[in-house]
Amino acid sequence: MTLSIAITSGKGGVGKTNTAVSLAVALGQTGKDILLFDADFGLANTHVLLGTKPSKSVADFLDKKCSMEDSITNFKDGVSILSGGSGLIELLNLDNQRRHQILSGISNLDRNIDYLIVDCPAGAADSTLFFASASDIVAVVLIEEPTSFLDAYALIKAANLETGVKNFAVIVNMADSKAMAKRSFEKFREIAMRFLDVNLHYSGMIPYSKNIKHAVATRTPVAIGQPNSTASTAFREVSKTLIKTPIPKTDKLKFFDNVGGK
Repeated sequence: MTLSIAITSGKGGVGKTNTAVSLAVALGQTGKDILLFDADFGLANTHVLLGTKPSKSVADFLDKKCSMEDSITNFKDGVSILSGGSGLIELLNLDNQRRHQILSGISNLDRNIDYLIVDCPAGAADSTLFFASASDIVAVVLIEEPTSFLDAYALIKAANLETGVKNFAVIVNMADSKAMAKRSFEKFREIAMRFLDVNLHYSGMIPYSKNIKHAVATRTPVAIGQPNSTASTAFREVSKTLIKTPIPKTDKLKFFDNVGGK
């Protein structure tokens, strides 16, 4: 059974894509098979952080130039990439029919996938809400800043009211300490649950780290380039907690469910 996890954020600049990439690598290093899907269409950059250049993307699949399987690039440590296609303006305004086509294509892949990690666009874009609602777990990345809190709240509100998502995992990124990150989460949860009918689950924190900045600059995930660093340990800890997030039963359309998938 494949567990699908959407990585989202209320705003850009909070390290969402690096978190998605690093969590994919951390899970892959446990011996699991990971598909990292870059759903930030037209602005895809997960492959940049992995230091690779896919020859095909989801755009080629949509244009019927190749199968979904052929649009996937195998990386290492059990991680494969489905790129959204960088700089392709036509991908920025996909309609639901095309999104359903992508969902069905991924769900019907003839390969073993233990975890599907979906790097969604920042904010409450239509694609974000669509792929988040189709995922088993919706993770929200935020940082300890008021603007990040406000934007994360807006995203959760939109996902809840427009697509019915009630359960969210929260990852505090670029944190000063574990204690401060947990306090920030508790403060954010108190605000969100006061006004919204949602459940927020704390998945942990990623510390502010020069190792992560170096990993981004060198296009080598920190878990690969510096596996013994504090940041790498944090990503491993978050990944273990994240996959244990409660998954409520729902009749919503999901990856690998009710679309002829596995």
